[in-house]
Amino acid sequence: MAADIAITDALVLTVDERNRLYERGTVLIEDGRITAVRQTDEDETDGEATHTIDGDGKVVMPGLVNAHTHLELTPLIGAFSDLDLLEMMGSMTALYGRIGEGEFDYLVDAGYDLAALNFLLGGVTTVNSMDVRPASGADTFGEAGLRGFFGPTMTDLFWDVPLDEQFERACAFIEAYHDTYEGRIRATICPHDDWSCTRELWERTADLAAEYPDLLVHTHLLELEESNTMARANDAADSLGLLDDVGLLDDRLLAAHFRVADADDIERTAAAGASVAHCPSVFAYWNPDADMQWTPVPELRDAGVDVGFGIDDHYWHDSYSMFGEARQARLSANVKRTTGQYSSMELVRMLTIEGARALGIGDEIGSIEPGKRADIILLDVDKPKFTPLTNVPAHVVNNAAPADVETVIVDGEFVLRDGVVETMDAGAVQERVERAVERFADETEWELDVGGGSPPGGIDTLRDLPKRGPARLLSRLAVQTIRDQSPL
Repeated sequence: MAADIAITDALVLTVDERNRLYERGTVLIEDGRITAVRQTDEDETDGEATHTIDGDGKVVMPGLVNAHTHLELTPLIGAFSDLDLLEMMGSMTALYGRIGEGEFDYLVDAGYDLAALNFLLGGVTTVNSMDVRPASGADTFGEAGLRGFFGPTMTDLFWDVPLDEQFERACAFIEAYHDTYEGRIRATICPHDDWSCTRELWERTADLAAEYPDLLVHTHLLELEESNTMARANDAADSLGLLDDVGLLDDRLLAAHFRVADADDIERTAAAGASVAHCPSVFAYWNPDADMQWTPVPELRDAGVDVGFGIDDHYWHDSYSMFGEARQARLSANVKRTTGQYSSMELVRMLTIEGARALGIGDEIGSIEPGKRADIILLDVDKPKFTPLTNVPAHVVNNAAPADVETVIVDGEFVLRDGVVETMDAGAVQERVERAVERFADETEWELDVGGGSPPGGIDTLRDLPKRGPARLLSRLAVQTIRDQSPL
């Protein structure tokens, strides 16, 4: 049977268990799956497939996996860049509270369009996003032909939204969106983090996870020193102990950041089969504590924990580039520790197969092997910056950029072909975003122009911040800190 797509004469970076690299390779795709990966035959003919791609001067590799992200405020890229940390956090929290109340839907919808377009152009075929109102994102990414995990965030010490309402939203989203768009869109359960959620929320999350046993549980974990303090305030020994107490420390858990994990945390995470999403750029940009340790990714991987890369809030650090995350991971770890923390191939694996495994779909995507879904990208490396083309993995993680992505295939379908977007109207997306940002600026008094951006005055921001939840959060942390410092 003829293939649907044949890619011939390409440099094929398979990212399989042996990290095989074909210097002149062929990849065949039929009915959405990879059917063959091999050396190109001398007598290879164009008649073998419906669509044949000449891979000369191209690197073929698995699609990139963005294992942890937030997408709703994408149109505000550049708006937060030059704020100080507290101003950025306050402005962001006020906006998310209003989004939760149903405001700014026009901005959210435009944001999902823009995120899908830019990730598609940059070779990101799968995202895992935690947002306030993710329905628009699920539809947008599904219609764009991309693969996505989406879930509404839940927190009772960050927002003033009743828990019953938050869990009703989560259930409604799961019922509406899980396993839709030919299975490319999946729902997740998203308690926000281990420092702004009560034990009651975690217990209810465990009940919801038991009701939907095939869903990923996606959260921020061990991100801050306050993580373990809040866990003790929640009557647990520490953060992982709390999750273990309620029955959530298992192979369905994907934990973003993991910055303050110690050796015992790593051992327990590995034993549970849980996974981690490492987001180096956002913390390199907004590091709240210069003395805080860096995420112990080498130790996690040595222990057998799957670690993928996440771009997190890309509008906080003005980059859609997953290639940039790999480079930043290397540079930050080397500065914080010593040189040689990663090999280039390890970083490639974290961009692809390990991110897929962290999401529980490593048997479906993440490497170029027969039987897997055809999520594949082609990089144009016939350029001066890639000359000479030695050490392809190093070029990918140190030198490649979204602009080098020429073709993107998801589930065996073209979403980007020869630089042309097949599933979205790029011009219409840009126009929609520009109108949305103009309207947002008019409604909120944010100053957004070519020279930069600044939020409304402090009084206006304070007025929009949630009140009850954060007050409880701060008081809990304060009381527990006093207890921790008191003699036995």
